[in-house]
Amino acid sequence: MRTFVLRARAAPTDSQKLLAGVGGEAHSEILAHVLMNAIFVAQSHRDDVVVYLVLESTPDYSRTVRFEPRAMHELGGFDERALLGKVAKALDASRGMGKEEERPVESGVTVRTLSFERLVQQLSADHQLFVLDRKGTPIAGQAFGDNPCFLLTDHIPMPKKTFGSLERLGATKLSLGSRMLFASQCVLLIHHALDQR
Repeated sequence: MRTFVLRARAAPTDSQKLLAGVGGEAHSEILAHVLMNAIFVAQSHRDDVVVYLVLESTPDYSRTVRFEPRAMHELGGFDERALLGKVAKALDASRGMGKEEERPVESGVTVRTLSFERLVQQLSADHQLFVLDRKGTPIAGQAFGDNPCFLLTDHIPMPKKTFGSLERLGATKLSLGSRMLFASQCVLLIHHALDQR
């Protein structure tokens, strides 16, 4: 199983603001692009993937939306509008939730009021963690176990202090080259590298 976590630091947890943020400062489209490249292949989808989107621009708690394609009955298309509609539905379902609560949204989709740090802490128990860094181990030379988990961010870089806490959780720095790429491009390159093995 491959797991991707996108830390969307600018993404609002209000569904209307999220949908209005496409092409704006929040760059909500990043969430759709990551989902698109993580889940879909030509005329089908991947069953061996889980995607977490952590939306952090919020007046209360971060929202972590989990997508498990093999449990989803209706993907509803792979255009930006359809995918962001799924995220917006999860945000609407999360209204009124307290800290670290979880609610089902639809088959294969859940939402939790869980921070990026707590999510990664939980995933570290049974996943091999990788954080993307241009100075990390080149992906071609990295060994992967059965449950690799790749930590990505939107257009706002991870805070420097985050790298220390990720290192304490055993995260390995992984490089896809010297050029900074979009998170959605990273997903595609990671899939390609793992598909070759």
